[in-house]
Amino acid sequence: MVTAVRPAVRRRQILESDLEAVAILLSHGFRLRPKQWWLRGLTRQAARPVPEGYPRFGYMLECEDRPVGVLLMIFSEIARDGVRSVRCNLSSWHVEPGFAAQAPLLLNYALRDKSVTYINVSPAPHVQPIIEAQGFRAFSRGLLLSVPALQPVTEPVRLHRVRDGAPAGLGDAAERDLLEAHAAFGCTSLVVEARDGLHPFVFAPRRVLKRLVPTTHLVYSRDLADFVRFSGALGRYLLRRAKPTVLLDVNGPVPGLVGRRISQHQNKYYRGPNPPRLGELAYTEGVIYGP
Repeated sequence: MVTAVRPAVRRRQILESDLEAVAILLSHGFRLRPKQWWLRGLTRQAARPVPEGYPRFGYMLECEDRPVGVLLMIFSEIARDGVRSVRCNLSSWHVEPGFAAQAPLLLNYALRDKSVTYINVSPAPHVQPIIEAQGFRAFSRGLLLSVPALQPVTEPVRLHRVRDGAPAGLGDAAERDLLEAHAAFGCTSLVVEARDGLHPFVFAPRRVLKRLVPTTHLVYSRDLADFVRFSGALGRYLLRRAKPTVLLDVNGPVPGLVGRRISQHQNKYYRGPNPPRLGELAYTEGVIYGP
């Protein structure tokens, strides 16, 4: 009796030459996302800077020269209070059913760097207990659909839309790069000029209520309190551009805002030394891959 030899499976970094095959595999695993949607996001990942020494796209399992498993990873260098650290958004993950036993090995290898803060911003409810057992903790528990235009404007401000470049007075180079990069991704990057200086914000396009209603999502601010402070001015600006609502990641009610909790199950998680703030989702999958 001859025993069949199972083809060898190896783990390696995803290379730019793999992107077509990776996009096809992911489109099979996520039926609502076509291959071209994945290729757009992967092309954006190919063009953006990545911290030195970290993979550009993530890791794959390969068998007989084809991908059978993929873990997309989006690495970024985050600057906060003058200190830089590395963050990784563990994005989409799919392994063909015949290779499911290899999936934990792929994830455990990807999580080996203790200096990196790993985040998962879109775990399905049934996945959340699993990643909690892996050491992930929630930094956001639900979404608030706010209507900021209903808030009063309490102080004189000027708003600057970042298209080709951020205002010169914004002294932090990393923050300028963030605003400009997100504007290029199709986000609305704004800077509020107030009496005490410049305050940056980034809003990414989203859809809610079974993806039928367009809205926007606050993905960057220095502090959620800044958004509350300037919500009237920001809301009126967005309303004039047919964006009447803003999604916020929250842990409960937000005093000073009119809104409605639309989900208490869309938790966002982190593992590592530097947990994200609320309203700090720069360079994550919803920005780079889009709604």
